Amino acid sequence: MNRVPMTIEGAESLRAELEKLKKIERPAVVQAIAEAREHGDLKENAEYHAAREKQGFIEGRIRDIESKLSFAQVIDVKSIEPSGKVIFGTTVSIIHMDTDEEVTYKIVGDDEADVKNHKISVNSPIARALIGKEEGDVVEVHTPSGAVEYEIDQVKHI
Repeated sequence: MNRVPMTIEGAESLRAELEKLKKIERPAVVQAIAEAREHGDLKENAEYHAAREKQGFIEGRIRDIESKLSFAQVIDVKSIEPSGKVIFGTTVSIIHMDTDEEVTYKIVGDDEADVKNHKISVNSPIARALIGKEEGDVVEVHTPSGAVEYEIDQVKHI
């Protein structure tokens, strides 16, 4: 499998979730299973089945996070000399050419993407159109409703 780009913040967030799952969630569900077993007949014990289901979810999420971190290529954009060029990890302010509406996005890895917080995946159509371009360039983004043009106003390494 290929390396997957991830920001430092994204990697730290996954590590924090992993630690919480291993040190808090996993022991709590093991305790809940033990308590449910003490209640007797496991076939009709809803608490036991719910705890086992939660345990399966936790173990699956732990494996998922460990896999993502093992294939992550953590990129610290702050350590890269700013050049005005859009690269992974940069924060880009763009202006819609028709409406003059300005929006700012940070280009992040797939698992970090959160449009509500202005973080877009490096694999999204808009990020793919922006990567490699520079401040002042006009880019065309193909959307389901047609092509939209944006001007790159500012590129920040934050």
